[in-house]
Formats: sequence, structure tokens, C-alpha cells
Amino acid sequence: MATAPIDSKLFRDMFGTEAMREIFDETTTLQRYLDVEAALARVQAKLGIIPNEAASEISSKCLVELMDQEAIAKETIIVGYPILALVRGIVSACDNNLGEYAHWGATTQDIMDSGLVLQIRDAINLLDFELEELCKTLARLTDEYRHATMAGRTHLQHALPVTFGLKSAVWLASLLRMRERLNQLRPRVLVGQFAGASGTLASLGERGMEVSDGLMDELGLGRALAPWHVTRDTVAETICFLALLNGALSKIATDVMLLMTTELQEAFEPFVKGRGASSTMPQKRNPISCEIIRGSARLVRSHASACLDAMEADFERATGPWHVEWIAVPEAFVLTSGALSQANFMLAGLEVDTDRMRRNLEASNGLIMAEAVMMGLAPAVGRTTAHDKVYEACRRAIAEGVHLRDALLADSEICTQLGPKEIERLMEPANYLGATQQMIDRVLDAV
Repeated sequence: MATAPIDSKLFRDMFGTEAMREIFDETTTLQRYLDVEAALARVQAKLGIIPNEAASEISSKCLVELMDQEAIAKETIIVGYPILALVRGIVSACDNNLGEYAHWGATTQDIMDSGLVLQIRDAINLLDFELEELCKTLARLTDEYRHATMAGRTHLQHALPVTFGLKSAVWLASLLRMRERLNQLRPRVLVGQFAGASGTLASLGERGMEVSDGLMDELGLGRALAPWHVTRDTVAETICFLALLNGALSKIATDVMLLMTTELQEAFEPFVKGRGASSTMPQKRNPISCEIIRGSARLVRSHASACLDAMEADFERATGPWHVEWIAVPEAFVLTSGALSQANFMLAGLEVDTDRMRRNLEASNGLIMAEAVMMGLAPAVGRTTAHDKVYEACRRAIAEGVHLRDALLADSEICTQLGPKEIERLMEPANYLGATQQMIDRVLDAV
């Protein structure tokens, strides 16, 4: 029975996806270790280190369904690692004692690290696909709502007009950078491991580097400059990237969550009957996807911190930090896939209320256009003087409960310099969007 939410029947499809869980489940994990063992045997046979018939037999029997997983689990608890038991399983499965050539010159961490990298390769390919879909969705939102004027908010207060398309473009730009980072880390992270007990490949004599390079070619992985058994920067970088990605998703979720508040009601997660409902308050429509994304981001950040701690490995084989990765890496990937899935669901069906955006934009009685008026007045009286004059008009509008336009028209100096028609023009939010459309075009061109 599962105890962690990412594996439980209750929560697993909220906090993860089946595709990502399959990459890291124990059966696939064992198969990846077997894949490395099989590839090692094939390469060593090509190099004349072990007999061809041994390599063929080992390669054909490195199948997880031929292994006694119960026996492997029991021995893993005793030994502390699964590879010794797995090699025994290979030997037992092979005919004519040909399995005795398995694991030739290897050490446990060579197999586990290379197997992990194979899993990471599959996992980042899956994330990249999900990220691509999310970028397509955001590109559609950006273009569709590029002219949908709304209140821009700083410090949770009205600042200047923006468009929802620009807000979406800002989200999209951050995810485009995530895809760029993902592609940049591939050559650093997708590097296998084969260096033997102390990282010298002494058991293979002068053939060690041939075997190591050949194994990486066989697995389709990069060749390491030096053993990385105890230099875990690439694993840490991978999980730190996941933390960055979750942070970007969490920013989007935070915005949508706030836009859903009763006071704003400008955008909503897709309506699904019963989703976000309360057990006691019939009116509730809670931001469920947003909450899951924000929660996952916090957990993945903690896993990134743990993997950074795991870099403090001692000498040629660490006494414990490595084990942190066994928990942190799979959970971080599963949580990230869940967050991406929630983001794809949320944004693909996002309900945007442009009428409400316009009403909220006008809620401050024109105060949101104060800077526009100030910049319109500045050429005539100077920027500082214009700031002070408009500031005074804003104070009067607030104190008297009138529209800023009326407060401006009541100021003879401002009215003389600008005139009623210019004041009216300056008070229109759509006239004060600056380079919004160029910025949107730049982001969409990058897609």
C-alpha cells in the first residue's frame, strides 16, 4: 500500500502523471540497470574481453521479468544496494555458466548511475514535450488577448494599464527560457558512468577506457571526462532546473489564483462540475490546479536543496549523501510532471473575463491613468511640477470621491495646459500601453 501521495490512489494523478511514474517505478529502474549490464556485455564482447556467446546470453537474459524481484528486494535490505542481487539474478538466468561474465570490471555505482541517467533522459524528454504543449497554449492566449486591456498591479495595487496578452507573454517568455535551459543541460547531464571500484578501472587493465567509451556509445550517452561517482553536480543541476521550472509554473499559478479571487474575478480555472467545490459552502470554486502547482514547487525546491547537500561526498565513494538522490530525484520529476500537467489543464481551458477586467480597470475612478496625465503635462510645466500637480488632483479625487478626470478639469492650470479633449484622450487606458504589442510580437516570434 502506498504511503506517499505521488503513488497513492487518492492523490497520485494530482501530484504526478502515469507516464513519469512509469519512468521511475521500481520495475523500470531494475530494467535500466539490466540495460546497462547488457550493453556492457555486448561492448566487452566486441572488444574481445568476454566471449561472444556470453554476451549474447547475458544480453538475452537481462530482462526484469526473468528476475526474482522479491529475492532482490530481500538481499538489497541486507547489502544496502540492489546490484549484487541483480547480478546474481543474471547469473542464475543464464545457461552454461555464461552469466559469470556479467558485470565484468564494473562496480555497483557504475550500473546505478548510468541507469539513472537513462531514466533522466526519458524524463526530460517527457518534460520537454509537456513544456512544448504549454508554450503553444500560452502563445494562443497571448495572441488572443493581446488587446484585452486590464489593470496592471504592483504591490497588489493598480499601477498602469496592461493587456492580458502581455501578462501571458511574460509567462510564456519564462517557459521559453526553461526550454532553452533544458536543452543546454542535456550534454552535461546525459553522461554515463563506468569507472570501477575506485574510479581507476584497474580491473580492466589497459582496456578500461575502451570499455568505458564503448559502453557510453552503446547506451547513447556522453563520455565522462573523469569519474563522477562523488561529484554529483550534474544530478544537482538537473533537480535545480526542476526547481526553476516549478518556480516559473508557480508564478503563473499565483497570478491565476489571485485573478480568481472574489474581488477580481478576471480569470478562472476551467469549469468542471464539482472541481474546487467545498464540503460545506456550495458557492465555492477553489483554484485547485493553482494550489497543487504551488505546493509541488515548494516540495521540488526542498529536493533541490537536498541534492545540493548530497554533493558533499567523501573521498572516492560517499558514506550516505548519494542515498538522498534515490528519494529526491524520482519525486522531483514526478512532482514536476504533475505540476506541468495541472498547468496544461488550467491554461488550455482558462476562462478569461475581459468585461470584468475593464470594470476593474475603471474601479479606481481613473487614478490608474495618473502617470499618463503627468507625462502629457510634463512637456509644458516640467516633470516634477507635473507630478506634483497630478498628485494633488489625485488626492482631491480620493477625498471627494470623484473621477480623476473631474478633478483634473477642476484645476485651471492643468485644464489650460492640456484642454478637455487632451485630458479625455490621456484618460483612455488603451492609449497608454506603450510597447505592449511589440513585446508580444517579440515573444511570439521566439516561439
